[in-house]
Amino acid sequence: MTSLIDSHDTEAQVPLRVVVDNPGLALEVVRESLRAGALELPVRWAHVSELRDPGPYLVGQELLLTAGVNLPAEPDELDRYVRGLRAAGITALGFGVTPPMREALPEDLRAACVRHGLPLLVVWPRTPFLAISKAVAVALATAGKREQRRVAEAREALTKAAGEGTAALAGSLSARVGGWVALVGDGAEPAVQHGAPRPLPGGVVELFGTLRAGTGIRSATTELADGTVVLAQPVYPQATASQLLAVGRRRRFDGADRAIVAVGAALLGLASRAGSDTAGLGGGLTALLLGTAPPGTAIAGLLRGAEWRVVAGTPHRRGPGAVERGYDWLRTHLGTPLVEVSGARFIAIVDEEPALGRLEHLRANGWLTAVGTPRPAGELGDAHAEIEGILARARALGRPVVAERKTGLDGLDGLVSLVSADAAGDFARRLLAPVLELDRERDADLVRTLRTWLAQHGGWDRTAAALGVHRNSVRHRIGLVERALGADLADPETRMELWFALRWLSTRDSRDAR
Repeated sequence: MTSLIDSHDTEAQVPLRVVVDNPGLALEVVRESLRAGALELPVRWAHVSELRDPGPYLVGQELLLTAGVNLPAEPDELDRYVRGLRAAGITALGFGVTPPMREALPEDLRAACVRHGLPLLVVWPRTPFLAISKAVAVALATAGKREQRRVAEAREALTKAAGEGTAALAGSLSARVGGWVALVGDGAEPAVQHGAPRPLPGGVVELFGTLRAGTGIRSATTELADGTVVLAQPVYPQATASQLLAVGRRRRFDGADRAIVAVGAALLGLASRAGSDTAGLGGGLTALLLGTAPPGTAIAGLLRGAEWRVVAGTPHRRGPGAVERGYDWLRTHLGTPLVEVSGARFIAIVDEEPALGRLEHLRANGWLTAVGTPRPAGELGDAHAEIEGILARARALGRPVVAERKTGLDGLDGLVSLVSADAAGDFARRLLAPVLELDRERDADLVRTLRTWLAQHGGWDRTAAALGVHRNSVRHRIGLVERALGADLADPETRMELWFALRWLSTRDSRDAR
């Protein structure tokens, strides 16, 4: 049976046995009312109520105390009273013998508690209810401090173990909670584990499905057929986190256990992500430098798929903050370790088209993004011209822009795909040669200005804003382009040819011109 975690699971608690065994209270236990394990049930507070139906005012796991002031006289009504208390989830009922009103425990109450398995305690006149409430409060405070010490010690040990790798961290967490540990990714195969059954039981896989399908669910538990209690939660607070941690053992998890598991989950999420990124990047770069693997094989070791997209970002409005412009933040929110942050821009390689919500989140945090078309690894180096054009369009629109696959309006292959890469590159270099030469000689930034101006449909002010220069500078640069090419840029056919030439311009040609 799967259950979601409620607020009680993180509160301090003491077992009913602690209250019953307190010699200063001198409570008498009606033994026949105790079901199996009853004395280990949690008590979270002691509460006095003389209501005929206190159920709606209870939150569960209380030790309820009553002197029977409004106790029903009829057996059927008394049975309904006990059933209501059991349904409200109280841990035990304490009945106060208060002569001359109540000289002894009512037999009908004893019979109803035995029938419904509700633990019944007899409180004799020498023990006031206030003493019981005080004793429970002291026991809860002591348990809370003990749990805090335990969690603090575990946090220190887990943090130390994290420095030794994920295997050591999983082993430390397993020792702290006394159970097996399994960290999984998108599927149900453990990426990191310590003592976990292989394969993971079906009940655990179903528990993962519950977490992944939920909204805002922090953790959930289930009890397997063999009696193992399993606690699972995402490595990050959001239920949508890709990595989930499961911990299993033969007894229930208390609040301290859950706090320790939460610390372990967060550390495992960070350590496993950092470890896989480092290993993948190191292996991929080594293979590329030694020439033992083509680019596609190296990237496939880090990202899924056979095609990848280039994502570029430029500051939007006030721009990103100090944290948001950092590599770690961008890696996490783009879902890829292949991120280069250069000055006020970033460029990354991803394995699938980023969701619009992710791009909007980047924009809300100061990054305006452009996403290129899918490409095999060998063509990623030619994505520069395309991504610059898309980024110029994104600036013009003030929103993220995602390139679609290269198809025409009728769904057939578009014009770009009908021209070979060699022919397209040769055309671009010949047409733009005078402009490229001027950029090399004067560092005039003419190629970028022309691309941005065409993306802005010839708008002087919008181009100036996108480039961060004065509109007169834009006019001057476009004038240089016109004179160098001997062309009229007001002619739509000329603009079209230049736009395609800029798209076909190789990354090397663009960089050499700067």
